[in-house]
Amino acid sequence: MPLALTTALAGLGTGLGLIVAIGAQNTFILRQGIRREHVAGLVALCLASDIVLIGAGVAGLGALVTAVPAVLTGVRVVGAAFLLGYAVLAARRALRPGRMSADAGGGSLSRRRVLLTGAALTWLNPHVYLDTVLLVGSLAAVHGEPGRWWFGGGAMLASVVWFVALGWGAGLLAGWFRRPATWRVLDGAIAVVMAALGLTLLLGG
Repeated sequence: MPLALTTALAGLGTGLGLIVAIGAQNTFILRQGIRREHVAGLVALCLASDIVLIGAGVAGLGALVTAVPAVLTGVRVVGAAFLLGYAVLAARRALRPGRMSADAGGGSLSRRRVLLTGAALTWLNPHVYLDTVLLVGSLAAVHGEPGRWWFGGGAMLASVVWFVALGWGAGLLAGWFRRPATWRVLDGAIAVVMAALGLTLLLGG
């Protein structure tokens, strides 16, 4: 398998591992998807936001590592610590699974309110910056040039796949995502993937 494709698949797996989790943004998209209200605009907003943030992380950290190679060691340590911590949190969620309750309460929302809410849930969430800018950027930087952009592209594709599937597949997925057992399996898988990535990064890729 070509190295570029392998790197892109690594970015795709990392992106999915980070984005597929219970959270306010995903819950809101699921809610709107179930109601079939302003889904296209909301999905486009979330996708554009992720692409901008991932691109900034890949470009910024990549340039920094190129200028100061010694930074790569620090990037590896910070990225590994974050990944391993994320794995622990995912494992805890797997032991105590939650659920998405997207259709409880609330009436129809205007398009403007949907987009403003989506923007707030994205840009005012500090974890978004940790995931997309710091973590994806640090992992991408390890792959050098032009690998970091293949990795970043894979992470962006993960956002496309997830948001499109969640937004337009919500009607089919709603009942499934309400089951705590579903999130137990999903978060368990995320914990394993994140732990493996963290150890790989810590050991020098």
